[in-house]
Amino acid sequence: MTARSTAPRTALRKRPTSPVIPAASLIEPARQALALATLVSLPIVGVAAVVGLFIAAVQAASQIQDPTIAHLPRILAVAGALVVLGPWIGVQIATFAERVFTLVR
Repeated sequence: MTARSTAPRTALRKRPTSPVIPAASLIEPARQALALATLVSLPIVGVAAVVGLFIAAVQAASQIQDPTIAHLPRILAVAGALVVLGPWIGVQIATFAERVFTLVR
């Protein structure tokens, strides 16, 4: 048989407590996070919608009803929009994260 260790278990040690943030003070950052998510996703969704409408009009005019034709231009347009808008999206998210992290301190 093996001997049991007499060292105290980590679960029994008293851990330092961190300050508790009131739930009421988290409501505003949560609302701002939802607004930011909408703000940064709306241009990408708008590009996809405009390209989709354009492709639908072209398909209706040419009477080509192949569903795969609509996907490639939309994917390319969304990828291009992400390349163009990516830095702006990154700045918006970084600014928001900095504000929230300074609030927590």
